[in-house]
Amino acid sequence: MTKNRIVNLRTFRALARTNRARYRRFLTKLENGPKRGIGAIVAATEKKVWKEVDCLSCANCCKTMTPTFTKTDVNRIAKHLDMTPDAFRAKWLKQDRGGDRDWVNKKQGPCQFLNLKDNKCSIYAVRPADCSGFPHLAKDFHDFVHIHKQNVEYCPASYKLVEKMYESQHDFVKS
Repeated sequence: MTKNRIVNLRTFRALARTNRARYRRFLTKLENGPKRGIGAIVAATEKKVWKEVDCLSCANCCKTMTPTFTKTDVNRIAKHLDMTPDAFRAKWLKQDRGGDRDWVNKKQGPCQFLNLKDNKCSIYAVRPADCSGFPHLAKDFHDFVHIHKQNVEYCPASYKLVEKMYESQHDFVKS
């Protein structure tokens, strides 16, 4: 990926496929390694990532993934759309097939609330908590390593974070 903020999805997808296994192994080492000091390294690296990635030039998360909608999310968004929570769920959501039966988008990507012309969310002010926290770079790293393992394939910001950490091979990773 280039050093500018505009994301080329074709280039990103090729890099993600090429490096997926390597970066997942690296994340497993981080997950199983010492936790001390990693938060500061992630925070410093994250600042560099956002200088290189512009989410509005990408929106790959909204195009290929679905957030989990909490009860609070459903209530907030339904109110914003002047609907009842039940009507909102009936129109836009389905329960995931997994054991926890989370509410997710009925439609397989792109998200029904994504404007494909400008990659902006039509419910941005009231978007699900899952979306507002994405890609979870600033969260406690060890609690979110499993998320980064997944997101490295979908999110250029996650990919860049892991790429930069992998390239620098900080001494928190013991080979």
